[in-house]
Amino acid sequence: MILLVVNLLVGLTTFRAYGFSWDEPLFYDYGQAALYAYSPANWFSGQFDLAQSFGASADDHANRGPAYLLLAAPFVFLLERLGLDLASAWHLVNYLTFTFGVYLLYRLAAKWMSAESALAAAALFNFQPLLWGHAFVNPKDIPFLTFFLGAILFGFEMMDEWAQSATLSFKKILLAAFFLGAATSIRVIAPLAAFIVLFYGLIIGIKFSTLTTRFTYWLYALLSLTIMFVLWPYLWQSPIQKLIEVFVYMSDNPTHLNVLFASRNFPADALPLRYFPALFGYTLTMPTYFLIAIGFIVGFWRADKTKRLTLTLLFAWFGVLVAYILLRRPAMYDGYRHFLFILPPLFVFSGFAFEAFFSRFKQTWQKVFLSAIILAFGIIPIIQLHPYQYAYYNAFVGGVGGAFRHYETEYWLTCYREAILELNQIAPANSRLFVRREPYIAAYYADPQIAVLDFRGGQKDMRSGDYYLVNTRSNEDLTFMSGKPSVVEVSRLGATFCMVKQVP
Repeated sequence: MILLVVNLLVGLTTFRAYGFSWDEPLFYDYGQAALYAYSPANWFSGQFDLAQSFGASADDHANRGPAYLLLAAPFVFLLERLGLDLASAWHLVNYLTFTFGVYLLYRLAAKWMSAESALAAAALFNFQPLLWGHAFVNPKDIPFLTFFLGAILFGFEMMDEWAQSATLSFKKILLAAFFLGAATSIRVIAPLAAFIVLFYGLIIGIKFSTLTTRFTYWLYALLSLTIMFVLWPYLWQSPIQKLIEVFVYMSDNPTHLNVLFASRNFPADALPLRYFPALFGYTLTMPTYFLIAIGFIVGFWRADKTKRLTLTLLFAWFGVLVAYILLRRPAMYDGYRHFLFILPPLFVFSGFAFEAFFSRFKQTWQKVFLSAIILAFGIIPIIQLHPYQYAYYNAFVGGVGGAFRHYETEYWLTCYREAILELNQIAPANSRLFVRREPYIAAYYADPQIAVLDFRGGQKDMRSGDYYLVNTRSNEDLTFMSGKPSVVEVSRLGATFCMVKQVP
């Protein structure tokens, strides 16, 4: 409760500082459009068109289910009624979703270790700058992480009750099915959680040969599929065909984006094999890797056969997806945000390391002191980078400043908010601002007297006195007006994220 209260207090005092990210506006528009599919008035109007529920970005978002957007919409609507703007309302709800995920991780870890060790593992997860930054501005990968984690946790708890009493409450089945179905609507890879849950049931001794057991498992599967179907209008016209189509598409994740990696720009679908291992090694706090390694050894060393098999299953949650990344080589961009959901089991292993350390201390203050030192590796950069924590790199690559110009840092353009708010204070009335990429983000924060224009289609119309906003993603700022001074610059820890220049 202390950790959750701290999160709540910090979130409530900082959420307004986060700017819209590249992916957010159209994605939220998709969520708003999806409500069309749930209106009985539309169903019986005689003109019902399911395509209207896909929004303006149907090609990009319809094959990603809107489950999270639909479930979060009432809370966002309430916050807007209380006076928050759209971006801030969503950022607070996104962050609360992440905080709920921290709670789920604690509960999962507490199955195999003391409460204080599970708390330390959850806190280590919570104070990763990479995750903290994504928690506010990422309505795709953080919610999926939370719902996938919920599908695992509640699936395990369902199996535990099943094994202990030979009976199972409908509530347990429904809870596990809800998280699995919602997670599958968000990302089609979510049924992996069902396989993990099934194997966990086998490990703890559930026999799937009896009629009752088969019925219960099929009820779990049917409820999950029903929830997925209800929360994903894209499937309504042709469920099986559309689901196969989405699975094939998402297994490759095609894109034409460029990715800055090791000082070079690569196409997202032609990255070197070392891309994921390198970024994984550079973007978590340094003590985390040692704690995971120690926890892995201690956890298996002290485990009995059943626990050892369970820990192997937990590691497979991470290992199978890493093998897929390395062997299948799917397109990747924006770091490895699409695979953030494979991180939780590693933090469960870190809990075994904390438990080993705590066993050597008799006084509570000693445990708190050790935990504080370890967590400081994340908390300090969270403060220093605010509100761009997801741009974090650790000392293995020289920190954020060392990664600048060599790896992507603030790739989602959330720095536009800070840059535009500062420009609003200095730009004269009727100024024109040309934005190199995603001008709609800048327009959200710009003063009404500043005309926001797209640089890519309007460069020829630029004249002396106009302003030019550019970000450093893929070193794009080096291609135009690179030698001109900035009138506004957004930087943290030696890395520049975006800048505004004035045409001479």
